[in-house]
Parts: sequence; C-alpha cells; structure tokens
Amino acid sequence: SFDNYGNISLGVREHIDIPGAKYNPDIGIFGMNICISLSRPGYRIIKKSNPRKLGKKHRISKDEAVEFFKSMGVEMI
Repeated sequence: SFDNYGNISLGVREHIDIPGAKYNPDIGIFGMNICISLSRPGYRIIKKSNPRKLGKKHRISKDEAVEFFKSMGVEMI
C-alpha cells in the first residue's frame, strides 16, 4: 500500500515466493514485512542538527511513487 508521502509497505507471506530463494529446512518458512521510503536528493536537510523545512513540491506524492515502481518493472496487483 502506498501512502501520500511516497512510502510503500508490503508483505511477503513466504520467503520462498521470492524468485531465487531456496527452502532451507534448518530455517523453515518465514514471512516478512517490507517498508520502502522514497525521497529526493536534498531531503536530509530536515534531519540535520539545524533542520530546515521541506517544500511541498520537494516531497514525493503517491502518484509519483506508483510511476517510479512501474518504471522499475514492478507489477501492481
């Protein structure tokens, strides 16, 4: 799911669903939650010791995040 600030959260029920992952009986099957946060260059000014405000045009919107993942070849369900 995408939020309004360019972040995405998704879940993988079984790690063996990931291409190239092999089953290891010592580990078993496990799921995972994945959170990705997108930002533009210059975003770290809000995390500096003397933080500045970030303009609204500098933030990544939900639509921009969806387009970015589509351009990377990610299939949306």
